[in-house]
Amino acid sequence: MSGAAGARRSPRINLPDGDSISKGQPPVWRAALFGLCPECGAKTLFDGPIQFRATCDACGLDYGGYNVGDGPAAFLTLIIGALLVAAALTLDAAVQPPLWGHVLLWVPLTAAAVVYGLRVAKGALLASEHQRQAAEGRKVDEPHD
Repeated sequence: MSGAAGARRSPRINLPDGDSISKGQPPVWRAALFGLCPECGAKTLFDGPIQFRATCDACGLDYGGYNVGDGPAAFLTLIIGALLVAAALTLDAAVQPPLWGHVLLWVPLTAAAVVYGLRVAKGALLASEHQRQAAEGRKVDEPHD
């Protein structure tokens, strides 16, 4: 099917409507911004700057079962790089700071933007997978006619 008819939900999958989520579960945006567990809302999602913990200390949710991958890293590198290059060129055209001024400003700003951007993107993907109960595809044996 294609078009609007193909966009209907499968009757076998229960997806949450909008922001209707179970009690204790934070919305995806809040879990992503603050590193909250998508199950209980505790601030236990990250073990380091961008490294997930193995499990939630509060509810025991296993974060290892979610496949976030490296998609956010490649996507964010392009977006953050383009924004910071545009800002650096604008600053250079307006003020013309020395090269060491650019280095002192843009190197730490780039590092901070990439690390925080990765935290938010990875947290959003994990929380979204959890909320929608995403899993690997499975082949279902259909009865033969």
